[in-house]
Amino acid sequence: MNMNIREILPFLIPLAIAQFALLGYALWHILTHKSYKRGNRMTWIVIVIVGMQFIGPVLYFVLGKEE
Repeated sequence: MNMNIREILPFLIPLAIAQFALLGYALWHILTHKSYKRGNRMTWIVIVIVGMQFIGPVLYFVLGKEE
């Protein structure tokens, strides 16, 4: 069960790219829209940045994004 970093790197790179793309899109959406289902702009910025590991952006799109 001794994994080398080179063995898991092909899985980590796309995951990291998806994570930062989702983070970037969530921040862009928060900064360009004025209304949210719950909370305000500053609250969602903090949640998205602190919960950067997919959780923050996903929470925003599920709970905060106004349709």
